[in-house]
Amino acid sequence: MARSRKAGGSPLLRVLTVAGLGVEAYVHIHLAARYDGVTGSAVISQGMLFRSVGAIAILMALLVLASGSRILHFVAFLVAGGALTFVLLYRYTNLGALGPLPNMHDPTWFGMKTLSVVGEAVATVTAAALTLRRKARSPAASANSGQ
Repeated sequence: MARSRKAGGSPLLRVLTVAGLGVEAYVHIHLAARYDGVTGSAVISQGMLFRSVGAIAILMALLVLASGSRILHFVAFLVAGGALTFVLLYRYTNLGALGPLPNMHDPTWFGMKTLSVVGEAVATVTAAALTLRRKARSPAASANSGQ
């Protein structure tokens, strides 16, 4: 058991992180077409941005599945936490267009947005736990430390 924890953390936390990132990816890709025309004076449409976020979430989910690296878990935390931060920020504040990005203020809640927030929150918390986990000590190291 110590070997599997040392190699990649809790399998349950990894599965939950992957599932949360998968939900995030699904929602963003699913909603992208709805926002294709939303650019205003921006260079990038909100639809393009949603597709990019979805693709990054898929990539991170695959990397978390393939590797137990703390660095990758930290990047997954940043991806999910960043998405969660921005959906809440744009829900409650109207920042307007920022550089090449369109104004994405949307004060409404709807099913897919709620699903995205839940997935992002799960992935953020579990990726943080994976990042902050302690390395498991081998039984030999534990026995030697008591002498």
